[in-house]
Amino acid sequence: MVSVIQEEHPASQVMRWSWTHHAKCVALARSQLRKYLRHWKAEELNDSALLLLSELMTNAVRHAHVSPGQNIDTVFEVSEERLRVEVSDASNKLPAVRHVDHDEEVGRGLSLVARVATRWGTATRKVNGQYAIGKTVWFEIDRETCKADA
Repeated sequence: MVSVIQEEHPASQVMRWSWTHHAKCVALARSQLRKYLRHWKAEELNDSALLLLSELMTNAVRHAHVSPGQNIDTVFEVSEERLRVEVSDASNKLPAVRHVDHDEEVGRGLSLVARVATRWGTATRKVNGQYAIGKTVWFEIDRETCKADA
């Protein structure tokens, strides 16, 4: 069972979601980001943003080996200039870009994030403004970049 907690801040264009640590949450998070971008008339970001969110959510589900009950949190924030997406989990292990052979089938996620995002990085996890166990991996995509590609 996947449980979701939603918190919206429409005036500031910020949406927060908390997901149970389960593989189904990747598709659900993509769906919510798609709806969010449609609501804020930022559909030009769909392809890149959904791809990168999938990578970060999949990494959190697969690699953040945490105790049951620990959630994966997402934050979506769009402005006229950019989209910022954050994915937080309760693992303190920071991700690293891997250099993989051409025939390897896994390990390219963060390389893809680094190529597609305008900016990306990691930070100590915060919950309600307070430091918490775990990390946040984030990316930003400038809207002008996506408009130029269209």
